[in-house]
Amino acid sequence: MPKLPNSFTSTASFSFLLLFFFLSFFFFSSSSLDEEEEEEEKRDGTMTIVLPGRHFDVPIRVDIAHRVVRWQLARKRGTSTAKTKSRGEVSGTTRKARPQKGGGRARVGSLRAPQMRGGGTAHGPIPRDFEHKLQKKVRRLGLRVALSAKAAEGRLVVVEDLKWMSPTGKTKEAKFGLEKLLRYNSNDDGEEENTSLSPSPLLIGGTGDSGNKINTKFSALIVGDRLETTNASDDGWMLRRGTRNIENIHVMPQEGLNVYSILKHRCLIMTKKAVEDLVERLDKPIKR
Repeated sequence: MPKLPNSFTSTASFSFLLLFFFLSFFFFSSSSLDEEEEEEEKRDGTMTIVLPGRHFDVPIRVDIAHRVVRWQLARKRGTSTAKTKSRGEVSGTTRKARPQKGGGRARVGSLRAPQMRGGGTAHGPIPRDFEHKLQKKVRRLGLRVALSAKAAEGRLVVVEDLKWMSPTGKTKEAKFGLEKLLRYNSNDDGEEENTSLSPSPLLIGGTGDSGNKINTKFSALIVGDRLETTNASDDGWMLRRGTRNIENIHVMPQEGLNVYSILKHRCLIMTKKAVEDLVERLDKPIKR
């Protein structure tokens, strides 16, 4: 085997040492950056969760959302009870009012006509059902569009649970927790308030309208994984009691989440368990 020249071996060793120092510098710098990021996360109490893009990052179809909202409002409207009597339903005589000819006046065939006093109503309302059908796949797509819109606008907040927001069911506690959670402070005096009741959220999807602050003006929809009506040990029971007297704040279970409620409120707050249950529900095949 031929020997390599000394110049070649020295150059190769120098290149190897240079590559070693470069890789070691890159490794230690990246590890230090990771430690700084971990320290920063520990300092503000936040962490990040991954939302599935198939449900929270779909194209924003305004037409689909509009169709689903119209369908929901039509179902909510239900059946109307307004009813007026037509000329065939009002009580009155059927005789001819006056002779057809010879009087010099207009022809009158019936005293129950709409233009007569006490006559029937022309084209009046009748009881009808405003509900119309909408395909299940369109409804599910509308829910995905609404969730994606909130995530894209930076108005989707995911928290661990709802117990800390109103531990005793007081309105003051619930309002204070919402202020701190949504990075919104309604106190104009400039005084610092106690923040021990409200840990930072797990995820704030974006920056909203004003940097890192999401000014929702207390228009929020809070979604829990399980919300019973009379069980005080439930996660959202105390919070629902505390938010009853706060305008534009509504609490609902994950099963009742709908497109109209999402788009009606400025901010959407969900628990981590509610997000998992919602993803599982959206992944289920549609029953034909």
